[in-house]
Amino acid sequence: MTIARSPSKKTFVGPRLRELRKERGETQAAMAKALGISPTYINLLENNQRSLSLQVLMRFSDVYGVDWRDLIDDDSPNLLADLRNALQDPIFGDEKADLHELRAALDHCPKLARDMLRLHKTYRVLSERILTTDAAGYDDAPSMFGITPEAMVHDLFRRNRNHFPTLEAAAEDFRSGETIATDEVYSYLKGRLERDHGISVVPVAVTDLPDTLRYYDEATKRILLSDILDYPNRVFQLTHVLGLLGYGDVIDAVIAGGNISDPRGQSRCRVELANYFAAASLMPYDSFLKAAKAQRYDFDYLAALFGVSFEQACHRATTLQREGDPGVPFFFLRIDKAGNVTKRFNATGFHLAEHGGACPRWDIHMCFRTPGRTLPQFVEMPDGSKYFTVNRTVDRPSYGYRSQDNRLAITLGCSIEHAGKLIYASLYQMTDPDLATPIGINCRLCPRQHCAQRAHQPVHLDLPIDENRRGQTRFES
Repeated sequence: MTIARSPSKKTFVGPRLRELRKERGETQAAMAKALGISPTYINLLENNQRSLSLQVLMRFSDVYGVDWRDLIDDDSPNLLADLRNALQDPIFGDEKADLHELRAALDHCPKLARDMLRLHKTYRVLSERILTTDAAGYDDAPSMFGITPEAMVHDLFRRNRNHFPTLEAAAEDFRSGETIATDEVYSYLKGRLERDHGISVVPVAVTDLPDTLRYYDEATKRILLSDILDYPNRVFQLTHVLGLLGYGDVIDAVIAGGNISDPRGQSRCRVELANYFAAASLMPYDSFLKAAKAQRYDFDYLAALFGVSFEQACHRATTLQREGDPGVPFFFLRIDKAGNVTKRFNATGFHLAEHGGACPRWDIHMCFRTPGRTLPQFVEMPDGSKYFTVNRTVDRPSYGYRSQDNRLAITLGCSIEHAGKLIYASLYQMTDPDLATPIGINCRLCPRQHCAQRAHQPVHLDLPIDENRRGQTRFES
């Protein structure tokens, strides 16, 4: 048996070992006797002062009947990032725990750390629902605080750092080493649907398929595609369906692994995971990452090279997080003209993507004034963290005169230390102290004073009020 971990990486299992021992009501001496090792060694293991050897790991598996993967599965990097992000909340005050303290908490009290994160997440959900729900809607209080299917999707992707190896493998199997010219992919997919599933593809006029882009009629085994779709999106829709039909078991296994039992949540996850499969099939990991690095993440070039849309190329970049061969860790956000977040994916520990989107100083909103132009921007959060963002509008299919200008804005962002890898940052002087624009998550959560764009009093802070002074807004004096 081969354990898929780097041979140079030490395996520390202290908290998991302590939980295992307590679940069985054993003392350290009793566990040591069962394993044939000394109580002192058990104590050192539980306090992460010794790493776990392969022999002892296998002994644990044999004696206690536990899967060795459950012992060494390490989600501490994600937990550390989540904990750091949670502690940026103004309710925790100005004095933040340092990195050493957070790591110590995860090493010695992981369950307490997880419970705190769960409590903070519940608090954020309640706060945001209260802030955004009209008082008249409180009659529906029991359902108001439920987790939405969209939140389930986000959490599933977040826990997996927006990367699913099994779906990447399914996409490689689907391609089976075939090389197809970009302008022939659509014909190839139509033939694949007919050959593998007996399904025909039928283009349909907009008037005959109102308000629908794609519909799979299982009874007649036909996929109806609206004429409103351009070539890249027709290709994407057909690949999406092929993923559901040919690799539905792989997708369902991912959902089952995420412990999602809600039927609506399962359906939403199935759709998004099929989209992931489609992107991985059309933009193979190795070739896409190689091209991205060679072209410094020029997404117009990548979109043309792989025959996809600008948004699809940006979204695919967030999934390049294969262990041992990662790309730049990006977050992705998409908003409408009112500032509502319509899509978000995050392969990072950056809280900007978790709750951001509503700060008017962020150029993702400026995009609507310059449609089609890419607007790079360095931004700084209230906690001092800095990011580089690439902002641009994308157009959705228009069904006619009444639905014209169906435009959204997207941003792709990364931590500032990765900015030099992107062609969009090449014109900036990285040492400029005024390079980054100060922004916040939204006005209700932003502690910045003297902001000319403030629209609300912060929920957790009392800004000073001076009757003798008028600041830039009515909230600043």
